[in-house]
Amino acid sequence: MQQALYHPEHGYYSSGRCEIGRRGDYFTNVSVGPFFGKLLAAQFMEMWERLGKIDKFVIVEQGAHHGEFARDVLEVARKRWPAFFAALRYRIVESFPVLQDRQLETLAGFEGKIEWRASIDALEPFTGVHFSNELLDAMPVHLICSDGSAARETAGVSQPRWREKFVMLNGDEFAFVAQPIGNRKLQDQLQKLPVQHAHYETEVSLAALDWIGNLSTKLKRGYVLVIDYGHPRDEFYAAHRSAGTLQVRAQHRLLSSPFDAIGRADISTHVEWTSVVERAEARGLQVTGFTDQHHFITGILSELLRQELSQDVDPKTKRALQTLLHPEMLGRSFQVLALEKDASVTDSPATTEDVDLDAPLAGFKFAREPRSTLGLDRPNPQC
Repeated sequence: MQQALYHPEHGYYSSGRCEIGRRGDYFTNVSVGPFFGKLLAAQFMEMWERLGKIDKFVIVEQGAHHGEFARDVLEVARKRWPAFFAALRYRIVESFPVLQDRQLETLAGFEGKIEWRASIDALEPFTGVHFSNELLDAMPVHLICSDGSAARETAGVSQPRWREKFVMLNGDEFAFVAQPIGNRKLQDQLQKLPVQHAHYETEVSLAALDWIGNLSTKLKRGYVLVIDYGHPRDEFYAAHRSAGTLQVRAQHRLLSSPFDAIGRADISTHVEWTSVVERAEARGLQVTGFTDQHHFITGILSELLRQELSQDVDPKTKRALQTLLHPEMLGRSFQVLALEKDASVTDSPATTEDVDLDAPLAGFKFAREPRSTLGLDRPNPQC
């Protein structure tokens, strides 16, 4: 998966072959048009207010594709919230030159606002927000399968024997082969999975856990806002999900194997949210919101963009809203996770005197309590 997506020359993303939108391989929030950026700009502006309207508020975007989202955010901030725009600095984490070149072209006119970094490691510590839209689902995963037998018992409960699926060459074709697991980090993560029946297949994303752990060291104060599709751990590893969540997509069609159209198709998996939040909390972040995109956008509209609902909405904006909100389109397909670090601590209380720091962020106004939703207050499913 790493090579198919990110090989410097032949990878689906790194080569620049990835196409998003109606004429591409898949459809995402940014494909809807600039209204998505307007909604998130309003949420970023509220975050800036909660941090005390600091002079340097940094938005770090990772997975920026061609830069359309960054352009939409910067354009609406400049037009609508000039004080916020003056404080705003934009950083794009992008390791591939072909994508950075396209982002430079898209973002012409904002040269003084934007800088690029090749990786999270190269990013300076910042105060603000890290934002990603469909980043975690494209991180390489470990494919695992259960043969249904018990390798041992712990506290009287049978533990399944898991194997990892590796890629081998069978003649002139790629094939999977299951082998014993020697990766200690993967073994430790498997302790959190429930017992499964024979031939159960699923995924574990150690890359997502390493990512949030690394990012936590760069965020001095502020937020991490993640939009993606996935499930809490109990649902992700439910017995009925026996084929896992790995999918391969090209030209809006699902392909039958990750060995089809290698380097010319998107490969992704759903996000297992609970483990991501557990790692985040272990690294000093706190979960402050988790909900589906429908409720997230509804909260922003009701709290920050009320005038958008009171005015006559043009047909293009109406279609964008329907696509982003409708449960059968993107509204329930995506979830939104917010993490924070010291966001309610400010050296300038006068700048937050009109801000209720105890209230949830606007996007989570209608959200359920995040820890219970994510299963963080329940015992390990094997216990």
